[in-house]
Amino acid sequence: MNTKNWNVEINLGEQEGLTHAEARLVVGETTKTLIGSGTARLSPSDADVPEIGDELATARALSDLAHRLLDTAAGEIEAITHEPVHLYA
Repeated sequence: MNTKNWNVEINLGEQEGLTHAEARLVVGETTKTLIGSGTARLSPSDADVPEIGDELATARALSDLAHRLLDTAAGEIEAITHEPVHLYA
C-alpha cells in the first residue's frame, strides 16, 4: 500500500465578536496549496462561548476547502478529458 500524507492547518483569529478560520491544505510534496475560509459571528443574544465560534468558523472553513478541492479536481479532469465535469460532495 502506498500511503500519502496531506496536512490541513487551521488558523483561528477573533476580533469584536467575529471569529475567522483559515484551513490550509498542502498537497503532498508539491507546492499546491488550497485555502478555505469561514467565519462565525457572536449574536448579541448568545452567551460568549469562544469554543463554539471556533468550531463553527472551522467547520465552515473546512467545508469551503472541500468545495475548492472538488473544483480543483474537476478542472484537472477537464484538462485531461476535454469534457465538462460535475463533481458533487
